[in-house]
Amino acid sequence: MKIFLTGATGYLGEYVLKLLLAEGNTVHALCRNPERLSVKHPNLNPFKGDINNAASIEDAMEGCEQVYHLAAFAKPWAKDPKTYFRMNVDAVKSILDIALQKKVAKVVFTSTAGVFGPSKKLPVKELDVRTVPEFNEYEESKTIAEELCRKYVSEKNMNIVIVNPSRIYGPGVDNESNSITKILKMFDEGKWKTIPGDGSTIGNYVHVEDVANGHILAMKYGKAGERYSLGGENLSYLTFFETMREITGKKHALYKIPVPLMMFAGKLMLIREKITGTPPLLTPKWIRKYSYNWALDVSKAQNELGYTYRNFKEGIQQTYNTFKKK
Repeated sequence: MKIFLTGATGYLGEYVLKLLLAEGNTVHALCRNPERLSVKHPNLNPFKGDINNAASIEDAMEGCEQVYHLAAFAKPWAKDPKTYFRMNVDAVKSILDIALQKKVAKVVFTSTAGVFGPSKKLPVKELDVRTVPEFNEYEESKTIAEELCRKYVSEKNMNIVIVNPSRIYGPGVDNESNSITKILKMFDEGKWKTIPGDGSTIGNYVHVEDVANGHILAMKYGKAGERYSLGGENLSYLTFFETMREITGKKHALYKIPVPLMMFAGKLMLIREKITGTPPLLTPKWIRKYSYNWALDVSKAQNELGYTYRNFKEGIQQTYNTFKKK
């Protein structure tokens, strides 16, 4: 089967690419720079192009029966905030329009669990109503893109499935999407010193291999117009770092940083950007999320897709072993 894939040079996309090739598929990978593809395979056909260029999408999607759209702008800051909407909404519309025109059988669109909003007493499910506004342009753009997907399902009868990964970790490309592995490396080297807030807030952590497998399962078994949380374990920051201590054998001291102080630091980074042009590592819009719990319920993906995930300690141990060998 011929499959169109975006984001193949990215952290998660590389894993999805490998799984698709392992199943014997021919993959048309649309990349801005095909030379960055780490995978070499006779069934891999790289296409140089951009997701904001309709002509390059049309060329790469020719003859494909399925589409996996993973590429997105997920950085915590953009000089022009419109970048989020150009990359995460306009490009999605182009891909869906071309997929419709070429009669593609099914599309899997990669969103984020961030669109669900924070959790309260119970972990968040896919149908729960969000109770607070989106925190940043990334969440806003992904929310709009999801609405667009559902519109194409209801009005154009397209078969589109949405997947919502949580905080991904594991070996792979060293970029913003792999920040948890970066933290693990820095902790191991004694360079990571902080715990956000009082350490009690909850996040959901999932291994990159499990998320990649979840994409394949969503294509096989996902229902049109539905979204599926691809998450792992719900953990507090205190448990998160205690697990790192156990895995690394390092007992480095960590200091709890109040979120208001982190917000102040984020504002200073924005001021520094205006003066020096240095992009901020985080902005107040992203830092505010540390005040909330982000627990996920992944039972829908487990029941409908056969999705599974490894526990955090096992996944972090594998991640640690991999980069230590290197």
